[in-house]
Amino acid sequence: MEFNTSDQRSKIMKSIKSQSQLENVVTKELWKRGWRFRKNTKMFGKPDISIKKYKVVIFIDSCFWHFCPIHGRYPKKNLEYWVPKLDKNIKRDKEVTDHYVENGWNILRIWEHEVKDDFHNTLNKIENHIIEAKKLFKH
Repeated sequence: MEFNTSDQRSKIMKSIKSQSQLENVVTKELWKRGWRFRKNTKMFGKPDISIKKYKVVIFIDSCFWHFCPIHGRYPKKNLEYWVPKLDKNIKRDKEVTDHYVENGWNILRIWEHEVKDDFHNTLNKIENHIIEAKKLFKH
């Protein structure tokens, strides 16, 4: 049941920051583990984490905004807005992924629920991705 007016909901949506608390928790832990990177760099698709030296980009995708195959749901109201909006996000994510793959970058996409459900293993997955990319640059 919706308790907010359309104007209130609009104000709430506009207040959402580009950097989520989830990203901050992940990047803080990676930093503690000794990894140095840039956050939200002005690169194509604005990766959440990037290490240009190893051609690594990492995206931490929200289950709602990026329409997770497990948890993605269209809101019940205002479908004429939400369906095209979320479909556009899915299309843009594919274009961004294709761009990095075609240009030889090591891209990793992590879902919000992965971080929430198993933080430790998700961090290990990210770290292993960086380690594997780093190995490619030692040859």
